[in-house]
Amino acid sequence: MTTTTEAVKESLLGSGHPATHSEEAKAAFEKHATITTPAGERAMTRADFVNAIAPESADYHKISRDQFGILFEVADRAGAGYLTLEEWAAFESLLSKPDADYQIAFRRFDVEGKGEVKFDDLVAIVKANKSDDSLPFDWDSAWATLYAGSPKKRHALTYEQFSQMLRAIQGEKVRQAFQAFDPQGTGFIEVADFMRIVQETAGHKLSNHILDNLTTFVSVGTASKIPYANVRAFQNVMREMDTIDTVLRSATAKSKDGKITRAEFLNEAARITRFSHFTPLEADILFHFAGLNQETDRLSWKEFNRVLDPLYRQNAASAPKSVASPSQSLIQQALESAYNFGLGAIAGAFGATMVYPIDLVKTRMQNQRSNLVGETLYKNSIDCFRKVIKNEGFKGLYSGLGPQLIGVAPEKAIKLTVNDFVRTKLTDKNGKITFPLEMLAGGTAGACQVVFTNPLEIVKIRLQVQGELTKNVVDTPRRSALWIVKNLGIVGLYKGASACLLRDVPFSAIYFPAYAHLKKDWFGESPTKPLGIMQLLTAGAIAGMPAAYLTTPCDVIKTRLQVEARKGQTSYRGLVHCATTVWKEEGFKAFFKGGPARIMRSSPQFGFTLAAYELLKTSFPLHSDEEKHGKPSVGLASDSSPLNYLRSRNAMKIILDLDKNFGKHTLPADKAAWAAATGAKSA
Repeated sequence: MTTTTEAVKESLLGSGHPATHSEEAKAAFEKHATITTPAGERAMTRADFVNAIAPESADYHKISRDQFGILFEVADRAGAGYLTLEEWAAFESLLSKPDADYQIAFRRFDVEGKGEVKFDDLVAIVKANKSDDSLPFDWDSAWATLYAGSPKKRHALTYEQFSQMLRAIQGEKVRQAFQAFDPQGTGFIEVADFMRIVQETAGHKLSNHILDNLTTFVSVGTASKIPYANVRAFQNVMREMDTIDTVLRSATAKSKDGKITRAEFLNEAARITRFSHFTPLEADILFHFAGLNQETDRLSWKEFNRVLDPLYRQNAASAPKSVASPSQSLIQQALESAYNFGLGAIAGAFGATMVYPIDLVKTRMQNQRSNLVGETLYKNSIDCFRKVIKNEGFKGLYSGLGPQLIGVAPEKAIKLTVNDFVRTKLTDKNGKITFPLEMLAGGTAGACQVVFTNPLEIVKIRLQVQGELTKNVVDTPRRSALWIVKNLGIVGLYKGASACLLRDVPFSAIYFPAYAHLKKDWFGESPTKPLGIMQLLTAGAIAGMPAAYLTTPCDVIKTRLQVEARKGQTSYRGLVHCATTVWKEEGFKAFFKGGPARIMRSSPQFGFTLAAYELLKTSFPLHSDEEKHGKPSVGLASDSSPLNYLRSRNAMKIILDLDKNFGKHTLPADKAAWAAATGAKSA
């Protein structure tokens, strides 16, 4: 299990580019290869191969692990009895194909490797792998003729033809088996015969709940035997499990109590499917197996889950998250929102605290009126920093921190939430958004945050500058944040709001698009390449530089409007008056006072906030390890195996449609046995 320290380290450095197939293949090969070929190469035996693609710890339901040896014959195209690294890498590459399951099945029967399956080869391989007690199947039937031509004019099957034939063969096996058990043509078979048909044609795909209760199937209807219509309806239900799953998730999610009736299932199926509507008989079969031992016709996901999931666990308790009741969903969303808001508040407070002295210096520099004699208290930002410590102590660097910490949580939450919301609404159906619309989303976020930030900033700024005032003006009382709020009133708290808007709108309009493009275009962020904290920190810092500096004039005006004018200083009447007065009295250069300090504050503040947020998420996760890794403790049993392993398993299920005993080899436990058979030696 990954420790918190390791997880934090990985998040700091980033996961980088995912390993290529050759790197993955080499690592797996080195782990499992146990012999050396006569040429001196390391190699895999059949047993090694099975261990690599079918780990002993995994659950393969009704498939025996040794049956995965079928796939070894696909990988070992040279027929050497062992696999080299090149052959293993080629098989791994095959598994990465989106249609790998059918590709594997096709190559198993393409004996000559020419891209086609000869019908006689197919029949010979199937017969060689079936047991004497398997269900009979006529390969010279009219069905086979439709796919491969008449017995005297058989043609080879292309990949597409072969795949489609495999898709249909299970239905033909059921039909032929039914006829074999009903030689008189009555249209009925015994329950025991029905059970055998199901076990041999679909037993490797069905849940234990269904297989253990097949004897009850006779109660679906009024006859004492099983009619053909019921057999085909059962087969259709089993084949359409994925569609049924979708319908049930939708129907139970809409239900107030999470339960539905047969009629509600059929109604929902009619709403969300087009051509695969379920017949009343098929609905009866579904509800029959789901409702066993239940006293009501209204069933929940827990009951349906016993039918749907071949890996169903008897102790599964309730519906998965995706089908939670509306009240549960709202509670869960509220908890997640509170969790994210809480971590954001803590992280934001940490980031603000780390750079607060820079913010105080920036405010002092911007408020300094250089046109008045005796007003120039600080030569530059460094001189300001030094004099604050000398005159007010280290504590003076944190004057006004309280209001800043109170406001940072709603500020960050509103800014990020609004930007994401507007950006999503402005993104087209292809997932693209133009740069002007990106700026509009960012600007909207900046405008919305002013509701919270302006009152808090005016209090913070007045607390930041009163330190120098009480030090230089005799008998000047030190005011508290509460006194300032009461003195200003509601209207006074929004003094300078127009300048705050003028600063925050362009800041966010510049910052968010720049940040998004730096992550995507410079660092190459993608769904398969998440960035580490250092990369995110760098992107945020760089994006914050132009945003902070270019909006400095607006920040200077806002600061001047929000700071109470001292005796002898000009009182600004508004945004325009402040701007024109600063221009006339101090010149254009005054508009960029504190610009470097803004860059030094904004960039690292984002970095500190993000780093703290990631550390908190890693140290105090909301979900358990099971939930994080896609293994819910209740409901539908999920499989977190790599996709290529899942595809090899699906290929096995397709091949087993031909015969349940296909590939039941006995793997030699002694590696020396393979060495003797292949001329190789144990590693």
